[in-house]
Amino acid sequence: MKTLLRNSILVALIIVPYIYLYSIWQQLPNQVPTHFNLSGQADDWSGKNFLFFLPTGLAAFIYLLMLALPYIDPKKKIQQMGKKYSSLQFILTFFFSFLSMYLLYISKAGSMQNPNFLIAFMGIMFVLFGNYFQALRPNYFIGIRTPWALENEQVWKKTHSLAGRLWMAGGILITLLSFIISNNSALTIVFTSILLVMVLIPVVFSYTQFKKEKNLLNQ
Repeated sequence: MKTLLRNSILVALIIVPYIYLYSIWQQLPNQVPTHFNLSGQADDWSGKNFLFFLPTGLAAFIYLLMLALPYIDPKKKIQQMGKKYSSLQFILTFFFSFLSMYLLYISKAGSMQNPNFLIAFMGIMFVLFGNYFQALRPNYFIGIRTPWALENEQVWKKTHSLAGRLWMAGGILITLLSFIISNNSALTIVFTSILLVMVLIPVVFSYTQFKKEKNLLNQ
C-alpha cells in the first residue's frame, strides 16, 4: 500500500508540470526565454515547443534515471541503500518537478525578477541531500565520485561524512542569505561561491585521505 501511494505521488509530480504547461500554453509567445543573465533578464530564446522537453520533462527524466541506476550499477552498491535510495528518489523528483514549474513560470513572465525563492529552495534541497550522503555506498553515479573515493571504501565513507556536514551547513547558509541579499547579481555570485566550496573541499579531502591511507599501507 505504501509503495502504491509513493508511486502515485511520484507520477503526480511528473505530470503536474505538463498540466501547468497546458494551462499557460495559449499565453506563451512563440519564442520563450530559456536563459537569463545575472540580472534576471532573458538573453536567449527558443520556440515554445522546446518547453515540452526542457524544463517540463526534468522530473520524468530524473525519476526514470533513478529507476534504472540500481540495475546498471556494476558494483550493485546502490541497491544496498534500500529505503534511503527510495527517499532520495522522491526528494529529487519533487525538486525537479518544482524546478520545472518555476522555469515554466519565468518563461511565461519573460524575466526572473526575484530568484531568492528558488535559491532558498535549492538551499533546503542541499540540506536534505547532505543528510543522505553518509548513506551512499561507493558507486559511479551519485555522490562525490572522485577516483580516490571510488578506489578506497574508507576514503569514500570519510569523504561523504565530511561532504554531508558541509552540504547541510552550506544549504542552511544559502537559505538564510537568500532572505538577506536582495541584489540578484550579488546573490548569484554568493550562491555560486558557496556551491564551489561545497564541491571542491570534499574533492580535495578525498585526495588527501587517499594519500594518507596509501602511506599507512606502505609503512
